[in-house]
Amino acid sequence: MAELDLVLRRGPPHGDITTGLDELRSIVLQDGISANSDGMSELRIYTWLVLLNAPPIQTDAYLDLVRQGASPAYAKIRNDTFRTLTTDPLFRRRVTENSLTRVLNAIAWKLQDAHEARVNGWMSPPTLGLGVPKSVDDSEMWPSPASVNIRHGRGSVTGTDGSEAGDSNANNVGYVQGMNVMAAPFLYVARSEAEAFAGFDRFITAECPGYVRGSMEGVHKGLTLVDRLLELLDPELAHHMLGKGMKAEIYAFASVLTMCACTPPLPDVLILWDFLFAYGSHLNLLCVVAQCILLRDQLLGSPSPKPNFGPLKAKLVIDLTLELAAKVPDGIYREMLTHAK
Repeated sequence: MAELDLVLRRGPPHGDITTGLDELRSIVLQDGISANSDGMSELRIYTWLVLLNAPPIQTDAYLDLVRQGASPAYAKIRNDTFRTLTTDPLFRRRVTENSLTRVLNAIAWKLQDAHEARVNGWMSPPTLGLGVPKSVDDSEMWPSPASVNIRHGRGSVTGTDGSEAGDSNANNVGYVQGMNVMAAPFLYVARSEAEAFAGFDRFITAECPGYVRGSMEGVHKGLTLVDRLLELLDPELAHHMLGKGMKAEIYAFASVLTMCACTPPLPDVLILWDFLFAYGSHLNLLCVVAQCILLRDQLLGSPSPKPNFGPLKAKLVIDLTLELAAKVPDGIYREMLTHAK
């Protein structure tokens, strides 16, 4: 904890962002983020925001979105929020449904404004700036987590920095089912709704915009990749599961879409997300494969091999994911890196 706190307070040594991020990622991977039994840590949200390169926003900018009232997606949002992590007492004790509704509604407004800006050619739509200081410029941003190749030591950049949500399917930009579960961990670890909004907004628009378009094209690409990765990494298990008609689209849709946030317990979800934010959300596909392999004896012995991933054992999954990542050929690894864009 002391080392992580020092790195966050000090910032990158001599202004060298690459070295600073390498140091931060190493701490997250080797030491983890110290937290209590509920997964609470004073440093987790700040670590996430740094790793995601989420620019600071003014609270008033978030409140301006909230004050716009019900977005066009409000009915869908309210249909989802009441059932978000309903079996998790830790989440229910800390995060209210109203808080989750406000963040999702604000995101829906911002996505709609971004869409209208592109369609109408606006130079400065009302909510897109979100109070980001003028000193923050895209040219100063460091590579996104999804552009770090964990297989090459210090993390070589692969040039896959994120795009804005909706670029290839602008007519369907907006709230999609599952975003409620994706937003939940941000609200759980954040100290304010504005912090949660900043992290969640950056995550879905830069790291996995393909997951939150109306078509969920990125999710479907991810599911296809899970099948291919399992066949590559454990042919016997893949043959058994596919022979029983058990494709990833049947058992892994929620796990791919929510970055495994759908699988309790929540403290382990947070540990897994520490890893994914440090080294790239594309590795979630291998985390799903790793969970299958951890269950391989049970699945191979079942005539209906549908994995039950709970309870999540984050550290085991991360260790196996690192082993598997080294075995993935460059071609399919590049597909992993870009599938959510």
